[in-house]
Amino acid sequence: MTCSRKYFLLFIASLLYFDICNGLECYVCDKQKGNDEKCMKTIKVCEHGDDMCLTDIRWGSTPYWELGAPKQYYVSKRCATKQECDREHRERMPYCTYVWYLDWKCSDCCSGDRCNYYVILSGSIAKASAMVLSASLAAVFAASRWILG
Repeated sequence: MTCSRKYFLLFIASLLYFDICNGLECYVCDKQKGNDEKCMKTIKVCEHGDDMCLTDIRWGSTPYWELGAPKQYYVSKRCATKQECDREHRERMPYCTYVWYLDWKCSDCCSGDRCNYYVILSGSIAKASAMVLSASLAAVFAASRWILG
């Protein structure tokens, strides 16, 4: 093996080692009033074992009770494990309604460096799918009643 070939293989091995040792990167913030500034600029290299980026979004009144308090978004982002993501998703998604006059909270996870740049989309996708399913079932029910008489 020639000297240049050895150095080339050593270079490739060091790149692979660096890539394996380099942890997942996620955007991080806590209870920010929107997906801007800190939530889009603060990046953390996750701890060993954290394999997902978790995003929580909450719509509601200010943390303290106040008559007529305006509702607003609260965005939090962090590193998490797959198990944490599954637990958060189970706990929050039943309350993920996107109804402006109700308090609601949603969560979403993704894997890949800085994949949590944007805020949650899956709640609206699930809501749209449920509406399509409901409309389809109503159409089948109406057609069966019309056919059967």
